Amino acid sequence: MNDSQCVELAQLVDKFSTEEGIQSTAIPGVNCIRLTQINDQLPSVYTPSLCIIVQGKKRVLLEDEIYQYQPSEYLVVSVDLPVIGQVIEASKDKPYLCLQIELDQHQLAELMVQAKLPINNKTPSQRGIFVGDVDESLGDGVLRLARLLEATQDIPLLAPMIKREIYYRLLNGQYGDVIAQMAQAGSHMQRISAAIQVLKNNYNQPIKIEALANQIGMSVSSFHSHFKAVTAMSPLQFQKRLRLLEARKIMLADQQDAASTAYQVGYESPSQFSREYARMFGHPPKRDKSLIMSETSVA
Repeated sequence: MNDSQCVELAQLVDKFSTEEGIQSTAIPGVNCIRLTQINDQLPSVYTPSLCIIVQGKKRVLLEDEIYQYQPSEYLVVSVDLPVIGQVIEASKDKPYLCLQIELDQHQLAELMVQAKLPINNKTPSQRGIFVGDVDESLGDGVLRLARLLEATQDIPLLAPMIKREIYYRLLNGQYGDVIAQMAQAGSHMQRISAAIQVLKNNYNQPIKIEALANQIGMSVSSFHSHFKAVTAMSPLQFQKRLRLLEARKIMLADQQDAASTAYQVGYESPSQFSREYARMFGHPPKRDKSLIMSETSVA
């Protein structure tokens, strides 16, 4: 992405993100993100999407791995992943600005067939998250999509076409093989993505690895290997992250106590829940909740 593309895109994101945080736009599946200050490490589940920073800097932590990106770079998440995000450069005068475009597996698959792009189901499993450079062709497509925010009457007809072009640029870009795996029926990544959906939908239930592996057509050893290659963690670790993230949401939204929350998200032992919660969020449940509530009241 050249400097003029980046400047214009920053102006558009700034114009259509008047409040803090993530804001939906008139274009389905496109969000503007704005933050005016450096934030703490925020655990959350990232869904498949393309994120392009146009101002500021951010880092994303997946287990022990750090993915940092800045203007003219993008972050792609190809499967649902529990990560920790932190904006590391932002201010009121120069806020962190990002454009997020959700990625649709079905549209990617249709495009691959129509464009007759090569399919390789033997590609080794790779991380479901990566950082790349926004070249001028991709930057041009993203900028034209953002310009539609000022011409909303054109969105129904032009937005789907421009999104397809963006997908095409990604598929033919630096990480095209990884993007393609999202859409290839029977690919390792698509199978792992299916397993992740099962874990998300049943996060509070005990899981049987053998049954889950059989459900997606893999042996247990192959399932473990490919799951870790994509997510950097085991299926049980992944489920634990989902449980703890959901527990935090419940305690903050419903003002529920830690013990009740522990049982609700699938823990049999409140003490184990408290230990694992503290390891993930830095404080036991009660202390973490009081800190967040005090920060919110000050803000």
